[in-house]
Amino acid sequence: MWRRPLLYTAPYRTNSCPTLHLRAQTVWEVHGIIGPFARQLRTAGPAADPTVAEDTPAPAPAPGDAARVPLLQAASAPWDVVVVGGGNAALVAAITAAERGRSVALLEAAPRHLRAGNTRHTRNIRCVHTESDRFMPGTYLAEELFADLASVGRGATRPELARIAVGRSAEAVAWMDQHGVSWQRPLRGTLGLARTNRFFLGGGTALANHYYTVAQRAGVNLVYEARVADLELEDASFVTVVVALGGEEVRIRARAVVVACGGFEANLPWLRRYWGAAADQYIVRGTPHNDGAVLARLLDLGAATCGDARGFHAIAVDARSPKFDGGIATRLDCLPFGIVVNREGRRFSDEGADIWPKRYASWGGLIARQPGQIAYAIVDASMTGRFIQPLYPPITAGTLPDLARALELDPDTLERTVTEFNAHCDGRSPLDLSQLDHVATSDLDPPKTNWARPLDHPPYSAFPLRPGITFTFMGVAINERAQILTQAGSPFARLFAAGEIMAGNVLTDGYLAGLGLTIGTVFGRIAGHEASQVAD
Repeated sequence: MWRRPLLYTAPYRTNSCPTLHLRAQTVWEVHGIIGPFARQLRTAGPAADPTVAEDTPAPAPAPGDAARVPLLQAASAPWDVVVVGGGNAALVAAITAAERGRSVALLEAAPRHLRAGNTRHTRNIRCVHTESDRFMPGTYLAEELFADLASVGRGATRPELARIAVGRSAEAVAWMDQHGVSWQRPLRGTLGLARTNRFFLGGGTALANHYYTVAQRAGVNLVYEARVADLELEDASFVTVVVALGGEEVRIRARAVVVACGGFEANLPWLRRYWGAAADQYIVRGTPHNDGAVLARLLDLGAATCGDARGFHAIAVDARSPKFDGGIATRLDCLPFGIVVNREGRRFSDEGADIWPKRYASWGGLIARQPGQIAYAIVDASMTGRFIQPLYPPITAGTLPDLARALELDPDTLERTVTEFNAHCDGRSPLDLSQLDHVATSDLDPPKTNWARPLDHPPYSAFPLRPGITFTFMGVAINERAQILTQAGSPFARLFAAGEIMAGNVLTDGYLAGLGLTIGTVFGRIAGHEASQVAD
């Protein structure tokens, strides 16, 4: 039995890793086995039975019955706008439409205490700003942000939509200010985000809880445990949302709908289509409710796709993390401070290719392509305390062979890897990961192009790594009005999208820290405005 983490209340099974016997100091407790979602291949995936956290807005309601009354109330009359989803993009869209005098219903698949999807695990938004203030120093202009986006992965999928996200990011922050969002100075150890990202006070849970309060005050009708089973169209025009509840189907009519319910990262069978059996080793950092059911239905209805089917925002997380909903606390930021090896004890990528906010989201895909989808970050004692304190303790040893044996790696191979790396390093200058220092290895493949320092100060520490998926990139194609496009390229009538379900219009296979909130806020506002226009 593992002990429940103090920071989280979603006590899912921990993901298997070769270091299972080293978990005596971890803080997880098995609370229950995860059951299947209700819909076939595209909706299969685990569902949680969590307890209640201290910082959540309300106790867990009884499944089904607590959702029935507000859902039936929502079905009693046609709405101007229905928003499907409960995270940042959905809330922004709902608030925007409600403030324009429209009647709005928001359908959140999760129970109230787990509302807000992946937004709960965020902490900042990337945004343009032309002057310094007490929360963001310096300036960050639109062309620089766009250039940063172009530098990760293969750049923007559709540059015209990426420029909308970039260009309206400052406006999005102003909107957040107007709606009472509180800010804080950048956290220590955030590795170069102070100038580019604005941090909201209390993180994503606080942001979402505040938005829910704003939405309620604006008259938005909130319905929890509202799992959308179908969208009904007539002549490529939206008519009805069908919600499954306790074996029944409830139809909710509206003049327009905004879908902002995430991708399909929690649907392991769907991931297996593109990644094969490797997907079974992935850890889903966010909500288990992002099963792709609505996305699948939109594709069945003829929506055009946009984004790489194998693309995702995935990072390196501790392999001892829960299978679902571990959030940002499971992320490991130690990778550029040392080296990363696979289960064969060999390095496989440049640990210093770019500053961490541009590079961290590449490691999920890199580890996913390694044998067994497992890797190990190794640092020496000189780096202790230099990176954000991880949730799980390191695996430590006084010698490299002893560390290898603890990790179940070949001792000779790991020692040879580190010895070879050290022989190609000559950097001893102070380490500053907020900027590229060009202290690189020489004649080593793969190289370490920045922050190359030898690992020669025992004891040594290691962290087991798995790919941690935040969200998938393949979603529906939209236009500049956030209208969902058909495969013929024309827009569906009265059907809009915002957030992760359309993020593939901007992202290919790379990611910038905080950009998900940017995309969700910008296109949530656009979708909410356009949907309210239709409702006139």
